Amino acid sequence: MLALTRKAGERIVIGDNVTITVVEVKGDSIRLAIDAPREIKIYRGEIYDAIVIENKQAVVSIESSEMGLLKGINKEK
Repeated sequence: MLALTRKAGERIVIGDNVTITVVEVKGDSIRLAIDAPREIKIYRGEIYDAIVIENKQAVVSIESSEMGLLKGINKEK
């Protein structure tokens, strides 16, 4: 992990096509502007974590329902 100190108006550049600019610093909060191509998905951390949990739960429930279907299939010889 890289930890940087930036002031309002200063930027961080990631690769060739992502720029993060510190817009405002107010107390314990900062405002960031992110300039990135549309195909790059950007999420707040808590939203991303919720998506990951939801996806894991969806996979588990699909696997459970498919296992129920497989129990009813008899092998033909």
